[in-house]
Amino acid sequence: MKITAAEVNKLRKQTGAGMMDCKKALVEAEGDFDKAIDILRKKGQKVAAKRSDREASEGVVLAKSNEAGNMGVILVLNCETDFVAKNEDFIKLAETILDKALEEKADSLESLKGMNFTGTSLTIDEKIIEQTGVIGEKLDLSSYEKIEADSVVAYIHPGNKLASLVGLNKGNYNDLGRDIAMQVAAMAPVALDQAGVPQKIIDNEIEVGKDQAIQEGKPADLAEKIAKGRLNKFFQENTLLNQAFIKDNKKSIKQHLGDADKELTITEFKRSSLS
Repeated sequence: MKITAAEVNKLRKQTGAGMMDCKKALVEAEGDFDKAIDILRKKGQKVAAKRSDREASEGVVLAKSNEAGNMGVILVLNCETDFVAKNEDFIKLAETILDKALEEKADSLESLKGMNFTGTSLTIDEKIIEQTGVIGEKLDLSSYEKIEADSVVAYIHPGNKLASLVGLNKGNYNDLGRDIAMQVAAMAPVALDQAGVPQKIIDNEIEVGKDQAIQEGKPADLAEKIAKGRLNKFFQENTLLNQAFIKDNKKSIKQHLGDADKELTITEFKRSSLS
């Protein structure tokens, strides 16, 4: 049977596959559009199986807030090479998944993967497998986070390798929220404040501090006390509210928020990167 150029183009637009792959799939499916899509998806499964042991360390990190400004999401879509990471179709794939996450208010990575990919009968997980066959590289939706607050501001660092979200307890502070989201991206705080620092990190810092004190010649029986004393500096440098504001290092983030509004504070933050 004859496959028309219009049919090939329709399949190409829906799947992103190359013209020749689309034509071959339609010929094999004897013109059945749904069967052709399934053929391309199975090709993706075969490619994914062959490349399952490959390292997908490149990709994009994207973040976005909804129109109401009270919810934001951040995700990481990995691929194998920087060449693919910069490809418009790959970025569009990630953006479509991001928009779906916002639209459906996805609560977790697994629930997001199980949602229908916009405009198709495939789940997002199946679409990623399909695109593995189209692109020829291992693809992996590896990370997803969501924040809900009175105001949520998103920031993507140029290059799409690093992004952050910040939740505030009040609205109408988008510029300030963006500054803080940039701070989160640049300074990588481990927690919002001292109370939020995991005990494992505190214990590790004490051990590092003890070793450092001993190497400096301090008595071993005083090393732990000295290490605990140095924790305050660690908290100051690594908790968001206590960090020096990068645009005015004479003030902490907490002080900067207070200058804008005494009741303004950060409720939560997220940061994702490829490295």
